Amino acid sequence: MRQYKLDEKDRQKLDALYLDLKEKSKTFLGYPTNANLDNQILSPFLDLAINNVGDPYAKSNYAVNTSDLECEVLDFFASLLKIPKDAYWGYVTNGGTESNLYGLYLGREKYPSGILYYSEETHYSVHKVGKLLNLETVVIKSLPNGEMDYEDFKQKLVKERPAILNINVGTTMKGAISNIDTIHAILKEKNVKDFYIHADEALFGLMLPFMEGAPQVNFEKSIDSIAISGHKFLGAPIPCGIVLCKKSAVDPIRRQIEYIGSHDATISGSRDGLSVLILWMAIKKYGREGISELVNYCMKTTDYALQKMQEIPWNSWKNPFSNIVVIDRPNDALIKKWQLATEGKIAHLVIMPHIHRDVIDNFAFELKQSK
Repeated sequence: MRQYKLDEKDRQKLDALYLDLKEKSKTFLGYPTNANLDNQILSPFLDLAINNVGDPYAKSNYAVNTSDLECEVLDFFASLLKIPKDAYWGYVTNGGTESNLYGLYLGREKYPSGILYYSEETHYSVHKVGKLLNLETVVIKSLPNGEMDYEDFKQKLVKERPAILNINVGTTMKGAISNIDTIHAILKEKNVKDFYIHADEALFGLMLPFMEGAPQVNFEKSIDSIAISGHKFLGAPIPCGIVLCKKSAVDPIRRQIEYIGSHDATISGSRDGLSVLILWMAIKKYGREGISELVNYCMKTTDYALQKMQEIPWNSWKNPFSNIVVIDRPNDALIKKWQLATEGKIAHLVIMPHIHRDVIDNFAFELKQSK
């Protein structure tokens, strides 16, 4: 068969794109993505048709898969969250939106007449999920630090209907963490016995277990499902995530599909097996000790960034156990150059493993010059 190749013009276009993206990666300060990547050892797998179709814990007729390693990835996250091995099921998703969709889908299936509650500073995917699942939604106000306004939640909670809650373990802009004990106390006070709680831990899920005194989220606290992003703290060139849920919640939706020779229990049918390899390799490379060192590095660098912002001075602050520094919004030129996320009058810096002090120094210098 004839071999088809790119012509020279298109190769040059790719080369130019690579150099452009590599240069832009040097000023990548506003989003929670770890750009400290080294996945060249996996390049041979790019020429394989890897497809993790079906249930990762069940064998499929499609044998070109990485399902065994996917189970190892899930087991690692579950052990980190101290979830008993026989209590959970999960899979590697294509990112936080799918993880949130899956968790809340299970909630909707358990309580079809339930109301979805989420705070106004919840990730935008949850609003979309509510529409996709055709759920009645109630938006709860947020406190100035980004945390849920618990009094507003108490006032808006409808005790006659099941509650499906999305709680934020690290809000997108401010890194605020919901107080799960307070939420449970309100549910008990209002005598709401039927409820499902999904925890969105996109960035913090891999960080909090390594911080002394930090809030911990697991099934023991009556959490029903947990979403953690893979490309954020751990790092991956492909957006990906994991969702963990109670086994009992998955059983009602699981179906045996003869075509694939496996169970269908995921949102997507065909699933990316390459991101599984990337996450697996990162876990094996760093181990718990390495991840702990990365978390410690990020938190120390976050303190340094906050100090630099205050020295300028530029109005700035952070929540406890957060690697997000909230700052007053800079001018548009700096926002574009440093790829800063913004919301109204604020922006933020997200201190990831690839952010070094010289990057913060350069940003602080340009920020001071812009005053």
